[in-house]
Amino acid sequence: MNSQFSSTKDKLTTPRAAAAAGILFSVLMIVSLILIWISIPPNPQDETGWLPESWDTISLALTLIPFAGIAFLWFIGVVRDQLGQSEDKFFATAFFGSGLLLLAMWFVSAGVAGGTISLYGAAEGQMIDPGLYNFGRSVTFTIMNLYASKMAGVFTLTTCTLSMRSRILPRWMIILGFVLALLLLLNFGISDYIAIIFPLWILVISIEILITNLKR
Repeated sequence: MNSQFSSTKDKLTTPRAAAAAGILFSVLMIVSLILIWISIPPNPQDETGWLPESWDTISLALTLIPFAGIAFLWFIGVVRDQLGQSEDKFFATAFFGSGLLLLAMWFVSAGVAGGTISLYGAAEGQMIDPGLYNFGRSVTFTIMNLYASKMAGVFTLTTCTLSMRSRILPRWMIILGFVLALLLLLNFGISDYIAIIFPLWILVISIEILITNLKR
């Protein structure tokens, strides 16, 4: 009797943990992206004259990314736990691998950006070497808008495929995920704002998982 109660309790708490982790990741990532967008000029080749006014805001945005990454890693773990024995090995490998690669790209981008602007914080009032600044800015934007978006698309695609097979998400949400995955995969650095699609989608499915679990 106790083992049956424990099993039922685990089945109820696992989706809630996934939803909580997904919501936390989404909120932190969206806030970080918005802070970066309102602080940095859209042209990567702009000079560093904006840094004195935006340095604290950007530092806060970069500080949020590691915590968002931890929540995202937790989200991956509890989703895999929810899938259980129904997890397809091929898509599960793509799901897990793309999630880890995406997480690594976020951390690398944040590290490069943080290292670049930290030079200003160490010698406030002095101009950063233009070549070093342009290199750090270009590397950060290339990783985030070209490579990370592709991994986000693969992660979304595999998540929708696994959800379709295990029926843990409604059909309309799965179709929406496929459309968003296509947008992410076809993004070749055209727009920086496409990056917000992924955390918004994670937020939507996390809220859906939480509501469905609470109804049960």
